[in-house]
Amino acid sequence: MIELRDVSKIYQVGEERVRALDHASLHIAPHEFVSIIGPSGSGKSTLMNIIGCLDVADGGTYLLDGIPIESYSENALALVRNRKIGFVFQNFNLIAKLSAEENVELPLIYQKVGRAERQQRVSEALERVGLSRRARHLPTELSGGQQQRVAIARALVTRPSLILADEPTGNLDSKTGREIMDMFRELHDQGNTIVLITHDNDIARQAKRIVHIHDGHLSEVTV
Repeated sequence: MIELRDVSKIYQVGEERVRALDHASLHIAPHEFVSIIGPSGSGKSTLMNIIGCLDVADGGTYLLDGIPIESYSENALALVRNRKIGFVFQNFNLIAKLSAEENVELPLIYQKVGRAERQQRVSEALERVGLSRRARHLPTELSGGQQQRVAIARALVTRPSLILADEPTGNLDSKTGREIMDMFRELHDQGNTIVLITHDNDIARQAKRIVHIHDGHLSEVTV
């Protein structure tokens, strides 16, 4: 599903060239649950952006479902993000003036899915995360854990082949964080491919496989 071959990414910071990824290679099979762990500045955000088609590598090859991403235009990358990848962010990234169901519906509007099907899929996604009764509430009327559940429902509603979670428990208390991780394990058990980016060892250990990143280099960790 995901294959990075000798991928590099270099940024120009003032007069210095920073190699955020240094000939990184990684293979993630369908239906795996993988955590990528590393400290601040290790390159994990750059890796997440490349896996999520938010950025492209300067060297090497990235294959998503067997398709090389480097040759894609910006519009083609946007389509890949919208159809193949469900994103869950640390800060939830919900639109404050929209209700929970309207936030979940947005990706389907971008896909031009018909109204009746949108309503059905939004309802199913919110039920899947246990928020059917809060569908019409605004984000400000929801707890942090509930907001993250809305974000997960939004990620699921397009039926993506990959769920990419960036520090999904970073803004939550420990109890709520455990509940969100329980949900990710349940989603994995249901057949979803999940890649989780984190700096937290306890969170990383809840995945089936751990990959460590340091100074742009990747290495496997025995669970």
